[in-house]
Amino acid sequence: MVERREVGYSLESAFYASQEVYDLDMKAIFGEHWLFVSTEAEIPEPGDYVTVEIGTQSLIIVRDDDEEVRALRNVCRHRGSRLVEDACGSVGNLVCPYHQWTYRTDGSLIFAESQSPSFDKNQFGLKQVHVRTVGGLIFVCLADEPPADFDEVASVIEPYLASYRLKEAKVAHQTDLVEEGNWKLVMENNRECHHCDASHPELITSYFPFLRYSEEDVTPRMQPIYERYLAATENLDNVCKLNGVPRELVHELDTRPTGFMIMRLPLDGDGASFGIDGSQVCKKLIGDVTTPQFGDLSLHMQPNSWFHFLSDHVIVFSVLPIAPDKSMVRTTWLVHPDAVEGEDYTIEGLTSVWKATNDQDRALVEKAQRGVTDPSYVPGPYALVEDDVESFINWYIRRLHDYLTPHHEHAEKLGRLNAVASQ
Repeated sequence: MVERREVGYSLESAFYASQEVYDLDMKAIFGEHWLFVSTEAEIPEPGDYVTVEIGTQSLIIVRDDDEEVRALRNVCRHRGSRLVEDACGSVGNLVCPYHQWTYRTDGSLIFAESQSPSFDKNQFGLKQVHVRTVGGLIFVCLADEPPADFDEVASVIEPYLASYRLKEAKVAHQTDLVEEGNWKLVMENNRECHHCDASHPELITSYFPFLRYSEEDVTPRMQPIYERYLAATENLDNVCKLNGVPRELVHELDTRPTGFMIMRLPLDGDGASFGIDGSQVCKKLIGDVTTPQFGDLSLHMQPNSWFHFLSDHVIVFSVLPIAPDKSMVRTTWLVHPDAVEGEDYTIEGLTSVWKATNDQDRALVEKAQRGVTDPSYVPGPYALVEDDVESFINWYIRRLHDYLTPHHEHAEKLGRLNAVASQ
C-alpha cells in the first residue's frame, strides 16, 4: 500500500481503519519520531509532573530537583507496576504503590526493601526516554536513536517563540477531546482550512481569506477586504522589524524527518487575537509582546501537533492515537503568569472560539471516519489549497517507507541465506 500510494490523493481505507496499520503507525511514527507532549508551564516547580499515554506506553514528564525536565517510563523496575495514575500532580519522590520502591524525580532508585546484599540500586533506576524543550514546548522520542535533525529544527523555531516566554507562562485551561476517528484524519483536517468558511464561523472572523490568493484572484466584492489585508500585512511587517522578530515563512513539512512549518499571519479586525473581530481575549499581553497587533504565529510539527501564538495568549494542541478509529486531542491555553482570571480574562472568553472549532472538527473527522470505512470509498484528489495535507501524507508515507525498507531487505537476505542452507 505504501508503494502504490498515488501522489495528490488521500490514502486507502486500510490506512485509516486497519489494526495492522495502526500497530505499524505506533511503531514507525509514534515510536520513532519527536512528539509534542506538554509545556514547561504545566510543570513549573520541582516535583511537578504530567503523565502521557502513547499507545500502550506511559510516560511521566517531571521537573526534577535540579529543575531539569525528565521523561521517565511509568513502570516500576521491581515487578512492572504503574507508578503514577493521575494525569498531573506534584511529588517529593516517586513511590511505587505496590512494594514502595522509591525513586527520585531524576529516576534514580533510592529505596528497595528486602533485597540481597549484592543488589545494586544504581542498576534499577527508572528507564528514561529522550526529551527536549524548545521555547517552553516539551518533546519526547521513544526511539533508541531519535531523528538527528531536531537540533537544527529547534534552532530555526526558537527565535520565533522567544517573545512569548512560554516557560514562565500560566496554564489557564486544558481540555481533552476524544474523537471517533483515526489520528491521520485528525491531522489532515487540521492541515487545511478549505472547510473553514462552511464549518468554523467563530474562527474565520479573525482570519483573512487570502492565504493562497494572488492579487489576480481578488474579485471586486472582495477588494475592500483585500485592502484591509494589505494594510494589516504592512503593519505586521513593521511590528516584526521594530521588535526584531522573524517574519519569514519556513515550510519543511515533508522534506526532513522532523517536519515542520512556521509562519506569522496578520489578523483581521482589531488584528490582536481570537476575540470577536480579532479583539483581545486577555487584557494582559503574554511574554515580552509589546503590541496587540502581533499577528498569529502558526507552528505545525509532524506528526501530532500544531500551535497558535497570539499577542495575549498561546494555544497548543497535541494528538495521540487511542485506537485505529479513536484519537485524543489535548488543547491547552496559556496566558501571562500575572494575568488574573475574572479581571484580565474569563475562561469562556479565552476558550470559546477553539472549543467550538474543536467540536466542529470532531464532527467532521467522525464523518470522514465513517466514510473511509464504507465499501464504496476510493482515494480522492486533494484540492490545490490542500497542499499542506499532501505534505503531511507525503511525510507519513516516506516515514513508513524508510521504516519498512530495512525490514524488507533483512527478510530478503534471510530468505536467500535459508535457500542456500537448504541446498
